[in-house]
Amino acid sequence: MYHMIDITDFLRKSSFLPILDVRTPDEYNRGRIPGSINLPLFSNEERKILGILYKQKGRDPAILKGLEFAGKKLKDYVSRAKDISKNHSTLVHCWRGGLRSASIAWLLDTAGIRTYVLKGGYKSYRNYVLKYFQTSFNFLVIGGMTGSGKTELLQCLKAQNMQVVDLEAFAHHKGSAFGALGQAPQTTNEQFENNIFNQLYQYNTAETIWIEDESQNIGYNLIPKPLFNQILHANMIYLDVPVDKRIQRLVRDYSSFNTDFLKACIQKISKRLGGTRTDNALKALDKRRYHEVAESMLQHYDKTYAFSMTKRDSSKIFKVEINTTDMARISELVLKLSKDHISTFHPEVKR
Repeated sequence: MYHMIDITDFLRKSSFLPILDVRTPDEYNRGRIPGSINLPLFSNEERKILGILYKQKGRDPAILKGLEFAGKKLKDYVSRAKDISKNHSTLVHCWRGGLRSASIAWLLDTAGIRTYVLKGGYKSYRNYVLKYFQTSFNFLVIGGMTGSGKTELLQCLKAQNMQVVDLEAFAHHKGSAFGALGQAPQTTNEQFENNIFNQLYQYNTAETIWIEDESQNIGYNLIPKPLFNQILHANMIYLDVPVDKRIQRLVRDYSSFNTDFLKACIQKISKRLGGTRTDNALKALDKRRYHEVAESMLQHYDKTYAFSMTKRDSSKIFKVEINTTDMARISELVLKLSKDHISTFHPEVKR
């Protein structure tokens, strides 16, 4: 007999058992539990047909049609599930913990696979995710003007086994008008939230969690409001990097991209740049004068970032002067500052 388990037990078991998501590919692509494997009971079209049939003729005809769709797939389904399962065990969920997951759980259990079904399905997972974002996190924010190397520093800290949340990596976007360059397509906002949760849930919330200063929108993705508010009110280490070094970093990171792509990015913010600055930047780009382009963009982004800093409590901002491009040295300075001068709080951990 298969077992119904709640979301906390499901998440605990997911650390050592695979998750089979039996929803349609469309449902899975809109949002899924990170690491889960889509093994749909019905295709997108089949699910649509069943929905219409249920509304027009009722539950029993829809069930019979569903059996017709599923019957010819059962052998392959069990074969795949056996390949995926670990020690003849697996986790299963559908949207609400209803007929789809129950049917598959019965099938797999009959085939000798111990099956745990998520009570309430993916919907209960989403409710848990959104509630979890109200947890008190001990964020320490890395701030600094565009080109300061904030993301690079986060990666360096992560390599040193620090607790790091890289929001831009989850968003597949670097935040600015140029942020999509070189990135994979952005996920749905639902999946963006799931990915953030998946990272945070693995961390000790009483210990420091390093995170980059961001606006609430990262491309098309939106940082959940409870998290964004905590980031906005957390202690910040501000990287004070000279303009020339920031220009060098921007040229290094962006000059390899296609000129037409770069022009399109500049034109996205032409109204904010103004006609003259836009024209000058585009002309400089045509002549491959990347340093001039970067300097022009910084004039805009520095002003915008300076305004965003006025929303923060100045007593929680700790500046560190950066006169090197050696990221190992920068991380050393930042870690020393965080240890010596920034008093962190230790919120009560509730799970």
